[in-house]
Amino acid sequence: MVKGKVVVITGASSGIGAELADMLAREGAMLVLAARRKSKLDDIVRRVETYGGTAVAVPCDVTDRNAAEALIHGTIQRFGRIDILVNNAGRGHLAEIEETTDEILEHMFAVNVYSLWYTTRPALVSMKKQGSGHIINVASMAGKIGFPYNSAYVAAKHACVGFTHALRLELIETGIHASVVCPGSVMTEWASSTEGGAMLPLFKESGPRILRIAKERGMDLPPIEGVISTDAVAKKIFECIQNPVAEVFTHKGAHEFVVLSARRREDAELFQVPVVLGEREAYEKIKATHKPPHLQTDQ
Repeated sequence: MVKGKVVVITGASSGIGAELADMLAREGAMLVLAARRKSKLDDIVRRVETYGGTAVAVPCDVTDRNAAEALIHGTIQRFGRIDILVNNAGRGHLAEIEETTDEILEHMFAVNVYSLWYTTRPALVSMKKQGSGHIINVASMAGKIGFPYNSAYVAAKHACVGFTHALRLELIETGIHASVVCPGSVMTEWASSTEGGAMLPLFKESGPRILRIAKERGMDLPPIEGVISTDAVAKKIFECIQNPVAEVFTHKGAHEFVVLSARRREDAELFQVPVVLGEREAYEKIKATHKPPHLQTDQ
């Protein structure tokens, strides 16, 4: 299904993108791997080449429209086509809503939303000419439900989901597919590289507090699978490439929880109460001991 296909993956230097690149290369896909960290991309290309795969590293900041468009145009010029575009680049942040600066807002939407247009627009021109293609946008469960302390990221990923839904309607009966992937917690660098400070300490600090609060109140936690590997997520995306669907939920219980949220949001939020209160305690402790970068100057 993927042998000989030309695949562009953004955010390919680590995590889900790197894992997916390995899977596709082993199946004979021709890869164009984009990210800001060239050395990481070069490592992946060398690994792919050891088992006879084809991969090209393209250092690229997808928030730069010219660079993102050049990535797509360069792929078409080199290979003559583009069959699959995986918009995987993304970044989160750590801040309460009242602490979320304009700069954070701009950065979150630049990488998680605007970049989708920058790569998809030129890719669609080529895909429509060839009458086939598949665009896969990696969103998050944050694109379906709310989470505290990263509201700009949540809003951006909701936009990613909405963009994909609109894209699907425009592509009806064109031979081109569009899918959105909504992972939950994954073992990646994401929580260590969020803007405004790493979210990893928040998650570590809040874990025991969440369990304590749930026990004290006799409340259930959201019935969603916990942290899973990048390999597990990449396999779900690979399955979507083989058999395109509108939405991909990578974690057990995720789709069911999204359905509950859509039908009875208040009921779904009850499951999140221990999580929110535990993270609130942890966030206040982190703020008291280590002021986030965006709060280190007087407002």
